[in-house]
Amino acid sequence: MKSPEEWPDDVVYLVGGLYGNPFALDEIEAMAAGERAAGRSVRILFNGDFNWFNADDELFTAINCRILKYDAMLGNVEYELATPSPEAGCGCAYPEFVEEAVVERSNRIMGQLQKVAGRHGGVQGQLRQLPRWRSLILGGLKVLVLHGDPESLAGWGLSRESLLASGNRQLADWFRRTGADVIASTHTCLPVTWSGEVDGQRRLFMNNGSAGMGNLQDDGRGLITRLSAHPSLQTPVVEHQLGSMKLSLESVTFDLAGWLELFDRLWPPGSDAELSYRQRIISGTGLVAGDLRQSPCGTLGT
Repeated sequence: MKSPEEWPDDVVYLVGGLYGNPFALDEIEAMAAGERAAGRSVRILFNGDFNWFNADDELFTAINCRILKYDAMLGNVEYELATPSPEAGCGCAYPEFVEEAVVERSNRIMGQLQKVAGRHGGVQGQLRQLPRWRSLILGGLKVLVLHGDPESLAGWGLSRESLLASGNRQLADWFRRTGADVIASTHTCLPVTWSGEVDGQRRLFMNNGSAGMGNLQDDGRGLITRLSAHPSLQTPVVEHQLGSMKLSLESVTFDLAGWLELFDRLWPPGSDAELSYRQRIISGTGLVAGDLRQSPCGTLGT
């Protein structure tokens, strides 16, 4: 693994799972502008799956042109758009607990999006150049930013379900092998955080769920991961302190009505994305904020 990059910025946003939502992108940029107005330097890193619902030529180019001006990484969606493979489907590598109908719909969504991407070779070329992970030094902490897990771009080893099911000793091994103080991921659509000790040293894991869709019960707002020594300008959904750094999940309060109007034009009733995602876009998931403040896997040892 190459040496970590030193980032001197006051605030870093990690944005995973934007899913082609331009209204969420508007709000994230407004949040960053608010930080700058408070005298802080801000850097935004999109850690994959910033495409998905944007299966329209105009929206596809608009989303990618805006995001590729920032720091960005591959998600499995971008990988399959840049290097399409008929056998890979959506490249999501869904685990067995995901219903087959959901998998099939996702594969068809990807096929539709790939047709759009195929008409924009310049964007595909830029996506091919994106890294799969980033290793950063922020506030003296080593922060490993992933899309899936350390072993696979589309890995589910850092999903909420995996951590809840087994306590996932693999997480401890990944902390040891990478030497990271913080591991941040996305990909698996549900947020989860863990703060505790690995072999006597405090470590932190954060998965933001989705920046472009609702993550909590009766809540259509997205979530991003924020890292800073400075306090947040909003009340975080969950916040951990590690050294001098505050690491939090922050709400992205985008124009839900505007997004639904656009989504419904792109994905009308009965379409694959409407069947799989519209209800979540409106009302979020079954999680509540308290679920994110509880450690799903306790203290990790040998």
